[in-house]
Amino acid sequence: MAKRSNTKDQRMRERLIQEAARIMAEEGVRDHFQAKRKAAERLGAPDTRNLPSNREVQSALVEYQRLFLGEEQGAWLRSLREAAVQAMGFFEPFRPRLVGPVLSGTADQGCDVHLHVFAETPEEITLFLMERGVPHETSERRLRFGRDQWEALPVIRFVAGEHVVDLTVFSPKGLREAPRSQVDGRPMARAAVAEVEALLAADEAGAAEAFPP
Repeated sequence: MAKRSNTKDQRMRERLIQEAARIMAEEGVRDHFQAKRKAAERLGAPDTRNLPSNREVQSALVEYQRLFLGEEQGAWLRSLREAAVQAMGFFEPFRPRLVGPVLSGTADQGCDVHLHVFAETPEEITLFLMERGVPHETSERRLRFGRDQWEALPVIRFVAGEHVVDLTVFSPKGLREAPRSQVDGRPMARAAVAEVEALLAADEAGAAEAFPP
């Protein structure tokens, strides 16, 4: 009986993984926990304690995009990475690093370009934008460092062409330690502009090979 119950639980877990990935891919839900809760409600198990991990959903999301979005998602990703390279050149004095879905490759049409920038004060960034006539808005974001240390950091957002650029402002010491990823709890992956340019070149080469003129 226990074996049958375990098999049933595993089937439900697999269904939750696939549905949460589909919700993130098709409905633009960015938060893994929110996608999992939506999936549980739609599968008739709103009170389940058998939710999959964020990492499981992320892996399924990558596979879903590969199977069902293909060329369309690849075009969105290349456009976002091009915007990231341009923004990183613009913010070169602040040692920008790309993070998030645009770096990992899971970005879709509605994603923003997320950069970490480094300055003595957030006002350096806002003054930099004001002097160049770039309208922007400010807010804060709570990020986790280490096992259980949370910190509220300044966020600056502005529109660049077709995309929104989202800057999280760190002190110069922030280059030494990245905040923890919401996906797997490890230090967040960061990429300098040369790495993003290499990813973009690989994207374009792959697209040319898959869809020759």
